[in-house]
Amino acid sequence: MNRIGIDLGGTKIEGVLLDEQNNVLKRERILTERENGYDAIIGKIVLVAETLIKFADVNGPIGICTPGAIDHATGMLKNSNTVCLIGKPLKEDLEKALGLPLLMENDANCFALAEATLGIAQEYNVVFGIILGTGCGAGIVINKNIHQGANHIAGEWGHHVLYPEGRDCYCGNQGCAEVYISGTALEEEWKQLTGEFQQVTDIIDQKLYRVHPEWKENFMLNFGRALANVIDILDPDVIVLGGGLSKIDLLYSEGAASAYKETFSETVVTPILKNKLGDSAGVFGAAMLVEKI
Repeated sequence: MNRIGIDLGGTKIEGVLLDEQNNVLKRERILTERENGYDAIIGKIVLVAETLIKFADVNGPIGICTPGAIDHATGMLKNSNTVCLIGKPLKEDLEKALGLPLLMENDANCFALAEATLGIAQEYNVVFGIILGTGCGAGIVINKNIHQGANHIAGEWGHHVLYPEGRDCYCGNQGCAEVYISGTALEEEWKQLTGEFQQVTDIIDQKLYRVHPEWKENFMLNFGRALANVIDILDPDVIVLGGGLSKIDLLYSEGAASAYKETFSETVVTPILKNKLGDSAGVFGAAMLVEKI
């Protein structure tokens, strides 16, 4: 059965048509242009979907990867960095527009599913897939199936508390991992130290941190501590890093060493791996949702 997956990103909307062997039959990509609002985004998703549907005459469900998650009590989208989507019945509106059922998951779950089924973690049963970039999210995949949890929040490691009474987080709590190890948080910390804005990857690649070594030391410590908490509780077979910060090689050396040191075990065998699928993980994960029904 051919499957369609669509990734609704902040800057692009990408769709893919896969055959039964997961070969790409057709791919579509257009700009999101989220400044044009909710209705415009709906129209663009429909355009991508209909192009793929007509190409393969698909009449089954479509997988959608979204920024944020569906509130299962209200059916509305929440926690999205594309603000115009918040509080909107995205799934319902798209199903009406397309006349087809949808399977919808947040981007972290789709990332983890893609890497567990098609990517670097195919040989592992319990996969913790992280998106570390502007924010800090993750998904859990067990035996090739997304684990959502009783409250549909499994994997939200960005909002476990590293430092009680620490930095304020948009979620309303203080000291969340996201306000210490996300790209946004790290860039703000650098700006406070130097008065200048720099991207995290530039600070690392150009070794700008030599001027303020405490910046890198804190980053590695907090990254390690956050992952150690995951290992202590979930003890996954593998951890896969995605998002913009996954390009930082130090995370797989000093960062991994920090995590192993903080973990409640003298010997830690959990590999911490760089993703294989890059920014295509979301769209492939969306298509893989259809395989799971």
